[in-house]
Amino acid sequence: IFLCPACQRDVDLGERGLGNLFRNLTLERIVERYRQTINISTAIMCQFCKPPQLEATKGCTECKSSFCNECFKLCHPWGTQKAQHEPTPPTLTFRPKGLMCPEHKEEVTHYCKTCQRLVCQLCRIRRAHASHKVTPVLSAYQALREKLTKSLAYILSSQDTVQLQIAELEEMVKHTEVNGSQAKEEVSQLIRGLCTVLEEKQAALLQAIQESQQERLASLHHQVQEHRAMLENSGMVGYTQEVLKETDHPCFVQAAKQLHSRIVRATDSLQSFRPAATSSFSRFQLDLSREMKLLTDLTFIKAPEAPVIDTQRTYAYDQIFLCWRLPQHSPPAWHFTVEYRKSDTKAKALKLWQRCEEVRGTSALVEYLDMDSVYVLRVKGCNKAGFGEYSEDIYLHTPPAPVLNFFLDNRWGFNRERLAISKDQRAVRSMPGLPMLFAAERLMTSCHLSIDLLIGDVAITQGRSYWACCVDPSSYLVKVGVGLESKLQEWFQVPQDVVSPRYDPDSGHDSGAEDATVDAPPPYAFLTIGMGKILLSHGSALTSRDPSGCTIPLPPRIGICLDYKRSKVTFYDAVSFRGLWECGVDCSGPVCPAFCFIGGGALQLQELVASKQERKVTIGGLSKLD
Repeated sequence: IFLCPACQRDVDLGERGLGNLFRNLTLERIVERYRQTINISTAIMCQFCKPPQLEATKGCTECKSSFCNECFKLCHPWGTQKAQHEPTPPTLTFRPKGLMCPEHKEEVTHYCKTCQRLVCQLCRIRRAHASHKVTPVLSAYQALREKLTKSLAYILSSQDTVQLQIAELEEMVKHTEVNGSQAKEEVSQLIRGLCTVLEEKQAALLQAIQESQQERLASLHHQVQEHRAMLENSGMVGYTQEVLKETDHPCFVQAAKQLHSRIVRATDSLQSFRPAATSSFSRFQLDLSREMKLLTDLTFIKAPEAPVIDTQRTYAYDQIFLCWRLPQHSPPAWHFTVEYRKSDTKAKALKLWQRCEEVRGTSALVEYLDMDSVYVLRVKGCNKAGFGEYSEDIYLHTPPAPVLNFFLDNRWGFNRERLAISKDQRAVRSMPGLPMLFAAERLMTSCHLSIDLLIGDVAITQGRSYWACCVDPSSYLVKVGVGLESKLQEWFQVPQDVVSPRYDPDSGHDSGAEDATVDAPPPYAFLTIGMGKILLSHGSALTSRDPSGCTIPLPPRIGICLDYKRSKVTFYDAVSFRGLWECGVDCSGPVCPAFCFIGGGALQLQELVASKQERKVTIGGLSKLD
């Protein structure tokens, strides 16, 4: 185990220890140049001259010695292998020409990018580096040298910035010293104030004990005096004995009348003896467990912990409604800061964060957002200790078109016996009632189930519009979509029946294609929802043998986007904005939002965030908090 000099952490160097590391020849050369600069007047002497030694003029890395000119020639005779040695400047420390592999003692020739380590030829062909990215050391040298040169050039060109940052840091050092001393003084002053309060409380408590003690002692002393008067040789007993000797009746009555009351009191006190006061002071005990815990836990106030985003209540509609809470044991927050920015993966640079500061409460509205965009949001709390950590980022997708605000139309001829619209005209509940029960009785014969239709109180004639709704998962069958206003009026005049259950189903999405020509778009388009599922058949014939391939789970909210100009309607998962289904629809006239019910079910329109109020809304027996 080796202690890293940089981070002071233990490093396991393996069995070979320091021998498994490369020599840092670059650092050694830098140290050598520094030594030569300091000891420039100190000459290096020839290691082979006989006294007196001459000054060395050459060195040999192979021989690891320094020579004068004559000794170098003698030790490297012409025609021998030593004659091939290259002379170097004289030095006292000799190192190899190149970096050697500590394991194989071979010169390193490659660099492993995966391991970030220099390797030799033998290391390169080993299994440990078989699948790694290995490059020639020259390529690594050029790349690192280029990066290092650019970084150094940037630092050298930013000397003014460095000086400004140094000045800023020095100023912060001064402020830190002053603020630290001030914080110490404030803590000392608070502790002294706490000690003063404790001393005052101590004096008050001791005074209460002293007063109670004196009161009890006075009562007990008085009782002692009364009992001493009943002793045989006491004044009251002796006086009574003398009064009893009186024979004059009037005088006896006069004296005994007052004495008798004293004797009665003494007799009663003797017969029912009880101390006038208790000697116990248990009533004056203190329970300091809570205070001791408070003092033990006394510490500096902490900033709020990172808030937790409530993903169930947070959503994007006409605006973004962001809701959060602090962790259970988090210090309280005075206010919060909400930050958001548009997330654009194609942009080269990240957009700057926009802030909503000093938000009171645990929810906020974010306005003026771009359509069909993804926004990332985060929250942090603040109190006397400053700002806490940010919450985890949450990504919300805004609607693909302007949000259409409308209500359910209760003026058209919908069946009031089976459909109940809420007072705010934003929710509806379908109640099958007795007709459905009678139909179920004749289910195996020829019977018909009526489709109850309900539309919105607006008609779309241009542009793109988006709205969302929530369907009760326990609904039997609900259709959401759009329809041509004229066709929907005809529907109201001639209610549609569906043979149940022995009818041949169509594509699963009632698009009105049976009433249209091949080329013309259908007059209405509906997404079929039932029993917690969405029917997605993509135009194929449905069979009861394999229903899993054509259904998906019902999301919390369904989004509908109508493009009037393109005569297209698209259905979305309004939480993730994943497209569910797209089809054409006839937009030759006004188009209305429409909803159909077969059997029991419930539906609620998504409320605008701008007009949102916290309240409970009950849909089909389910309680939902908007």
